[in-house]
Amino acid sequence: MTASSSATLPTAPVVPRTTATPTVLVEVWSDIACPWCYIGKRRFAAALQAFPHRDEVEVVWRSYELSPETPAGPGVPEIAALSARMHAPEARIREMFAHVTEVAAGNGLVYDFDRALAANTFDAHRLVHLAREHGGAALADRTLEALFAAQFTHGGDLGTASVLVEIAADAGFGAAGLDDDAVLAVLAGDHAADAVRHDEAEARELGVTGVPFFVAGRRIAVSGAQPVEVFGRLLEAAWREANPLVTLAGTDEAAGACVDDSCGI
Repeated sequence: MTASSSATLPTAPVVPRTTATPTVLVEVWSDIACPWCYIGKRRFAAALQAFPHRDEVEVVWRSYELSPETPAGPGVPEIAALSARMHAPEARIREMFAHVTEVAAGNGLVYDFDRALAANTFDAHRLVHLAREHGGAALADRTLEALFAAQFTHGGDLGTASVLVEIAADAGFGAAGLDDDAVLAVLAGDHAADAVRHDEAEARELGVTGVPFFVAGRRIAVSGAQPVEVFGRLLEAAWREANPLVTLAGTDEAAGACVDDSCGI
């Protein structure tokens, strides 16, 4: 979102695939400014942990901006910002936040909207792409988790480069070869900006109008922070489609078998 920099980004290492083949690809469009996206991430993680074929699932976090018109730069208090945008009294906004805070607590998350700041999330999305580029799915997941926690629990200002650099360091960018100066140089330029815009363009092509939005194999999708069981069914359906049952050819069609409640004797 800021002016380009002449700093050279270290060459990204080749990140090996961490999943076995065939892989079930699950893409998730979300925005760091979306409280339901954090809840959806937590519920999906629980479903994935319980899924027996979880090692065959690859998760890719895609970018989506709910409020791209939010000015770049330091954030402003979330409650006041949303009140102005919705033309609603702050008391009404607090009621809305009280509900989502209660739901979040039921999923092990602590939300503090009195500390939350509304900021443009474009650079935060760039950071997630940078994480995947240099550290694979694991670093991208840790980065997104840290961004969500900063936004909804700690009152971090995601519109400030120094805060994003701290988040990157805490997520483990250093182990991936990117120190604070390298991350700051990225944020000062436009690296991964095209990747964010590409994700958002694909969301429009897929008809995504709200987040979180989960797509498995570009064929099966669910919208919203669904219950864990729904995400489990999504994973199971996607895995079955990627691993269809093959009936052995050349078998004896006259071989005895039982059908429903009857048998040919």
